[in-house]
Amino acid sequence: MTSITASNPATCPLWRRLTALVYDLLAVVAIVMVVGYVCQRITGGTLISTEGHPQIAWWYQPLQALVVSGYFVASWMRGGQTLGMRPWRIRVTTANGGPLTLGQALIRLAAAALPLLLLGLAPWIGTRGALWAVVIAWAVWFGVAAFDSRRRAVHDVIARTELHTRTSR
Repeated sequence: MTSITASNPATCPLWRRLTALVYDLLAVVAIVMVVGYVCQRITGGTLISTEGHPQIAWWYQPLQALVVSGYFVASWMRGGQTLGMRPWRIRVTTANGGPLTLGQALIRLAAAALPLLLLGLAPWIGTRGALWAVVIAWAVWFGVAAFDSRRRAVHDVIARTELHTRTSR
């Protein structure tokens, strides 16, 4: 068994990747809250219309998606780490260890978010069923990493990226 040093990155185990994802979920919740607050302030509290039945402004959810997407793309391209990846010493790189290109970051983001399209099934299978469909799809998405020799999830395979860990000695 080889030792892992700063100059010898190892592929990232699935448990570590999922733990970093939980950290990133906290960052995403904070981002969404700040964007929501700013939008409420800008619209004078009229972001949600209460005439008839409550309705959110048409531009709000696309704005949230754009800001959250920007967080991931900027983090991956600037240093290869999101806030959740830093404490676990995880870095996303190209297959040859270099930094991601904008194209790779966008492909990785789109492929990772693809299961969210299953939310469109809600009118037919209900909200709970659609949420479970997304959870199951993401379990498959990340579960592939347990069987891949380089521990890549589906979005890493599609974008030709890899996650590596570094430990200090």
